[in-house]
Amino acid sequence: MTLRHLSALTGLAVVLTHAAWAQVGAPDIAPVAGASDIVILGEVHDNPAHHALQAEVLAALSPSAIVFEMISAEAAELVVADIADDADAVAAALDWANSGWPDFAYYAPLFAFGTQVPILGAGVDRATAQGAFAEGAAAVFPGDAARFGLDRGLPEAEQAAREAEQMAAHCDALPPDILPGFVEAQRLRDAALAEAALEALVAHGPPVAIITGNGHARRDWGVPALIALAAPEVTVFSLGQFEAPPEGEVPFDLWAVADPVDRPDPCAAFR
Repeated sequence: MTLRHLSALTGLAVVLTHAAWAQVGAPDIAPVAGASDIVILGEVHDNPAHHALQAEVLAALSPSAIVFEMISAEAAELVVADIADDADAVAAALDWANSGWPDFAYYAPLFAFGTQVPILGAGVDRATAQGAFAEGAAAVFPGDAARFGLDRGLPEAEQAAREAEQMAAHCDALPPDILPGFVEAQRLRDAALAEAALEALVAHGPPVAIITGNGHARRDWGVPALIALAAPEVTVFSLGQFEAPPEGEVPFDLWAVADPVDRPDPCAAFR
């Protein structure tokens, strides 16, 4: 695993090999991340190395609460301290086998922190996401849509970039006219995560951690951007995790690269 941090203050890049990271340990990253009110730990969902790094960072960070993209606020209430470190019990309580998320074994060490801190959820159910797809995020967001900019269209360049990203993520197989719906569903999920994290910050203090996919963790238009809009006084740290070194500008405070997972071709279904 390679880890890179570009300091906003000095502009100096620090690169650690996996061996060096293992030697110095996750506590070396905690002072960087822990200086922020909210710490967002991105991932590729089915890469176990990404979850292992998240667990190391959480252990060093000692967050006040952890918000998960993968579960709803209601489901999070089922992850009580008494069962949080029992993987089978948590998986059963969350009906994880029918959730569509990867193997619970990847996430079990993260939920186990629920023995120490509150586990919170910001997952958006399918019906609500479909509502955002059809009517726009602002129409279905249960909170203050304007607070997170959902009542306004995106800048033209950002809209185009986000649609292109959605097209690429779906193997260039989508009709162009439905791409705006995918963007609206993504904006809804970003807002749900941002709102849950800000509420957790008020209730529990800093630092609040978020476990989510890289798309939501990116600073330019993901959860950090919405938090900056809704609560500019709140500081945010964002980690992106990849399976190959990213090119160009990387919209994260820190990024890490782990070996790719051997998975079936995700585009095979579109052929």
